Parts: sequence; C-alpha cells; structure tokens
Amino acid sequence: MAENPIWEQIGASFIQQYYQTFDADRTQLAVIYTDASCLTWEGQQYHGKAAIVEKLSLLPFQKIQHSITSQDHQPTPDSCIISMVVGQLKADDDPIMGFHQVFLLKNIQDAWVCTNDMFRLALHNFG
Repeated sequence: MAENPIWEQIGASFIQQYYQTFDADRTQLAVIYTDASCLTWEGQQYHGKAAIVEKLSLLPFQKIQHSITSQDHQPTPDSCIISMVVGQLKADDDPIMGFHQVFLLKNIQDAWVCTNDMFRLALHNFG
C-alpha cells in the first residue's frame, strides 16, 4: 500500500491540530498564524495574527465541537499546501450546522503556518 503524499500528511496533521485546538481553547491558535495571515470569516476579513485571534476569541459561544466529514489537500506551484475541509459543528446548545473551511499553508522557517483561512457555514437560502 502506497504512503500518502507528503502534502496530504502535512495537511491532515494540520487539520487535526487546528480543530483540536479550536475546540479546546481557540485563543491558542495564534501559533499557526503570522502577522501577514488573512482570515475571511463569513465574508468579514481580518488581517494579521492579532486580529484573527481576537475574532476567533470573541465568537459568541462557550463550547464547540467540530466533526470533519472530508478533507482534501493539494500542493501549490510555490511549495504551499491548500486544504479544503467540509464538516459539521455544534456550538453550545445550537443545532448542528455544516461548514466549509479552506486553509493555505506555508512552510516558514521549518514550521507550517496558515497564511490564508476562509470559513463559511453551510447555510442555504432557498427562498
């Protein structure tokens, strides 16, 4: 059986670490972002580690649990990794909701960091 390509191993490891940290204490996610990182959260943009961590810290729930349905990873021509995640989340006593999230990972000084992060709830308006 062939081993997964290195970008899939790195991407999957990052995703596991990200959501475990997010669910336990999202204020600790600062280590994965840089001062040049960008986050788009439900259409709102945040630039830089401090702004991103502030946004994540101020999300209006106390408890959250993510369940990953699927994840895909690809290498980019400039040696980065793009990861797409589809899953469900449960925040406090709210109903379970679907979500999509995309990460662009870059190796900076032998550490993989998130330079770009885009998140959307999977809400549909059929009206």
